[in-house]
Amino acid sequence: MNQLPEGNPPIETTESHRSGFVSLVGRPNVGKSTLLNAFLQKKVTIVSDKPQTTRTEIRGVLTGSEFQIVFCDTPGIHKPRTLLGRRLNDTARFTLNEIDLILFVVEADSVIGKGDKFIANSLPPEKTVLVLNKIDKVKSGRILTQLNEASKFSFMEYFPVSASTGEGVTELLEHVKAELIPGPQYFPAEMETDFSESFWVAELVREQLLSEVHDELPHSIATRVTDWNWPHIRCEILVERDSQKGIVIGHKGQVLKKVGSEVRKQLQEGAYIELVVKVEKDWQKRPRSLDRFGY
Repeated sequence: MNQLPEGNPPIETTESHRSGFVSLVGRPNVGKSTLLNAFLQKKVTIVSDKPQTTRTEIRGVLTGSEFQIVFCDTPGIHKPRTLLGRRLNDTARFTLNEIDLILFVVEADSVIGKGDKFIANSLPPEKTVLVLNKIDKVKSGRILTQLNEASKFSFMEYFPVSASTGEGVTELLEHVKAELIPGPQYFPAEMETDFSESFWVAELVREQLLSEVHDELPHSIATRVTDWNWPHIRCEILVERDSQKGIVIGHKGQVLKKVGSEVRKQLQEGAYIELVVKVEKDWQKRPRSLDRFGY
C-alpha cells in the first residue's frame, strides 16, 4: 500500500495481529469527521455545519492489543466550482485506490439523491459498507425507508448510526475490526493522527472562523501557521477579497478575539495565538496558492 509516509516502516507484530486502512467517503457535511472522532473517542479533525470543512486527507489511528485501524477522513465529493473543489474531489477519490474498506456515509434526514448515487456508483460493492448517519434526527420509520432505498446499491453491509450521540457506532466499529486482515502495525501505538501540531492549530482557527462567518465566506478562508516559537504561535488567515477581511476581523476585532480565545482553550496552557488576516485574491483558483496551502 502507498498509505504510509516515507520513513515510517511498519512495526514488527505477531502473526495474529490484524490491520487495515479504512476510508470515510460521502457528500460534504454528512458527518464523516464527526464519525471519525467518535471512533477514536477524541477530536482529531475539525467539524462544522459548513460543506467542505475537510480539505485534506486526515488520518486517525485506532490501536488495540492485536489490531490497528487507520481511518482516512476525506473531503466531501461534490460538483466543483473552483480549482480547489476539483482538487478536493481528487483527494477523496485518490484514497480509494488502495484502501481495504470503505465507509460510505449518507444522511438519514436527507433524501438519498443524485450526489449520493454518483459517489455510490464509483465504489466497489465488495468492500463498501453504507453508513446511514444522523439517525437521532429522524423516526424509526424514516430509518427503515432510507435503508430500503440504500439497499439498491448492493453494498456488503448497512449500519444506521448517530455519530453525534454514539448510537450504533460501537456495532459499526466491531464490524470494521472483523473485516481486518492479518497485517503489521503501521504506526506507533500512542499515535492517534499523522498531522503536525502546526497543522492542527491552523485547523482549529479555521473551525472557529467557520462558526462565526456565513454564506460563501467559509470557502474563501484558508489558514496556516507561519511561526511557532512556543508559547507564541502566529497563524495567517487568508481571504480572497478586501471586503472579506473586515468580516473576518469583526467590529473592533471582536471576531478575531473570540476565535483566538476559543482556540487557546483547546491548547496547552500558556499558548499565545497571534492571528493575522491577509488578502490573496482568488486563491481558490490559483494553482500556486493551492500548492502553498497544501491543497
